[in-house]
Amino acid sequence: MAETKTKATNASVAEYIASRASALQLEDCHQLITLLSEVTGQPATMWGPSIVGFGRYRYTYDSGHSGEAPLAGFAIRGRDIVIYLLAESGEQEQLLQQLGKHKMGKACLYIKRLADLDTVVLKQLVVNSVAELQRRYG
Repeated sequence: MAETKTKATNASVAEYIASRASALQLEDCHQLITLLSEVTGQPATMWGPSIVGFGRYRYTYDSGHSGEAPLAGFAIRGRDIVIYLLAESGEQEQLLQQLGKHKMGKACLYIKRLADLDTVVLKQLVVNSVAELQRRYG
């Protein structure tokens, strides 16, 4: 079975942000660190070379594949910041409609700027996502 590539590391979050964030993204990254730390109760740590993660959970899929992942996290992807969260429920979908300017993938929320969003709604999305991960995986 293939080994999971994204693991917690001892790399510096500050160095990652300084090396990747544009001047416009820098403040947003610091605000996300505050928000995600507050929701998870955990400090920011690097997962692999490019994900700033908070907390952790252990998963096992029906296929038998297992690993660890951050409860919440974000990454800088060019001009976008990607926030990793679950948004599968009806409540999450309603919150996404209230969030502001974004694109949503399977578990990736793509944003240009936090200023484009309702941060109270974003925080609730993250709270709900963390709660669902903990419900599923303990």
